[in-house]
Amino acid sequence: MRFPRRSGILLHPTSLPGRYGIGDLGGAAYEFVDLLAATGQSYWQVLPLSPTGYGDSPYQGLSAFAGNPMLISPQKLVEAGHLSADHLEDLPFFADDKVGFGPVIHHKTALLKQAFATFRASALEEQRDAFARFCQEQSGWLDDFALFMALKESHDLRPWEEWEPEIATRQPEALARAKKSLAVEIEEQQYRQWQFFEQWLALKAYTNETGIRFIGDIPIFVAQDSADVWSKPHLWHFDQDLVPTVQSGVPPDYFSETGQLWGHPLYRWDVMAAEGYDWWIDRFRMALTQADIVRIDHFRGFHNYWEVPAGEKTAVKGRWLLGPGADLFRTVTAALGKMSIIAEDLGDFDAESRAGVDALQEEFGYPGMKVIQFAFGSGPGDPFLPHNFTRDWVAYTGTHDNDTAVGWYETTSTKNERDYARKYLGSEGSDIAWDLIRLAWASVANTAVAPVQDLLRLGHRARMNTPSTLGPPNWCWRLPAGALTQELADRLLELTAIYGRLPEGWKPAPKDNNKEATETTPDSA
Repeated sequence: MRFPRRSGILLHPTSLPGRYGIGDLGGAAYEFVDLLAATGQSYWQVLPLSPTGYGDSPYQGLSAFAGNPMLISPQKLVEAGHLSADHLEDLPFFADDKVGFGPVIHHKTALLKQAFATFRASALEEQRDAFARFCQEQSGWLDDFALFMALKESHDLRPWEEWEPEIATRQPEALARAKKSLAVEIEEQQYRQWQFFEQWLALKAYTNETGIRFIGDIPIFVAQDSADVWSKPHLWHFDQDLVPTVQSGVPPDYFSETGQLWGHPLYRWDVMAAEGYDWWIDRFRMALTQADIVRIDHFRGFHNYWEVPAGEKTAVKGRWLLGPGADLFRTVTAALGKMSIIAEDLGDFDAESRAGVDALQEEFGYPGMKVIQFAFGSGPGDPFLPHNFTRDWVAYTGTHDNDTAVGWYETTSTKNERDYARKYLGSEGSDIAWDLIRLAWASVANTAVAPVQDLLRLGHRARMNTPSTLGPPNWCWRLPAGALTQELADRLLELTAIYGRLPEGWKPAPKDNNKEATETTPDSA
């Protein structure tokens, strides 16, 4: 699929400013959409929206289908009549420059419990009907997820492998007893998902009305401690005691002598194929409900993936195995139609693997990624240098897994990379973030994306994630309120216009004298 010549900004909703310790789907999200529209952008790229478990990573979600309740806006719950304004008074102290997940989860869970209690006690009939419709329509994943989460909370959030054997192995009698004893808790989990999707789809509708499209994200693997694995263990490699026999990772490379051991259970592709890839069809259907375009993380894993025996402490002792390849995507496309996909095709490849991944992308028209931070290490033939791009690429200054542009230049790059970057850019390097933004926007690649940290020229401390590390400061960064100034907006609009990335027929929005439309501010609740 050939994308039009457009640009966008990468920002996870948890990073939005606001009063409640974590970004949410309230006022600041809508103001960010207004900023994107005012600067001629076409895309808002987000990371997975999954509920997170230990480590707070959206790439280790508790479900491949559910949304993160921590993104629910308390102010929107007030507007829906599920909370009163009084419930939003006397907030605990939350840092405005980072997410403190422990205190945030504690406080926000209490608000969600109150909202559910109010809904149960006094919801209007039309609200009850809407909730019932949601539960019925989404029952294919929601029933198992709600039961999983109710059980998880009743087990002090321990992973399902540590639950009673009869529950861990889903014995029918034990599940029936759990459903009866936890009926209210199950309904509460369903309520949270209903509210997440109500708020997210409302935001998406507003975003699409402005001409902006969401780029979502599908991690290829899922966490072992997830509703998906617990409810359908036959789709993954486990032994008879539900102990994984193999795990995910990538082999040693230039960046890591021991590789990266991710630790996800691996799919039984033969079983999935025998079931017509139903789970994947459902997963893509949900992803394309939440977003307009989907980036597939670790796309190469569909061609070949690195299998590491369970129990290994590094990824060294692994082997490459073939994935489902085109068979999966032909089946999913037959069920859902042609999909708008971006293939994250980064990493070290041998010639055979590279050819296999390229062939898969070419057959289905999925553009790959070029990260400009990677461009300056091997001279003019480097495939990440923009003069080597073709149109069917997505050019990034960096991603959530890279340092910021300034952090890369000041901290993570080598002297040779910095020297070559300055020569290539014709710049002294004093404004490296915007130099790279200009390079991405000027490139022939039809799509150009920059993390919001690069717009703000932020350094290493604003990095979103460092792969193969766990816990803070990963996933904690937040956008300071008011940081996206009119000056920055004007500069971004100018570059977008100069390099022909404005949407067709784009016109500036009418001036609102009562609002700084280009400033992202906290929820006004």
